[in-house]
Amino acid sequence: MYAVVVTGGKQYRVSEGDVIYVEKLNAEVDSTVEMDNVLILSKDNGEVVVGKPVVEGAKVVAKVAAQGKAKKVLVFKYKRKLDYRKKQGHRQPYTKLVIEKINA
Repeated sequence: MYAVVVTGGKQYRVSEGDVIYVEKLNAEVDSTVEMDNVLILSKDNGEVVVGKPVVEGAKVVAKVAAQGKAKKVLVFKYKRKLDYRKKQGHRQPYTKLVIEKINA
């Protein structure tokens, strides 16, 4: 059984027990998060339900495992012949989720 959910403007294909990294959510560590934006739901018997735009009554329950920041990405801006250089770093915040249950 799997589902395709939308969170943070991105789509994720998840099954029970999966660990995913999503855009930062305002939730405490060890709390549960319910995602009800389920686009596609595949049941155990092989039946696939496609939402228009979402599947009614379906939700994915996940546990917040950690909050953190990704590795640093360097942003370097440069214009030749103008003596212009700008170096910045960026660390994107994320939330680590463990998928506990998919309710159809």
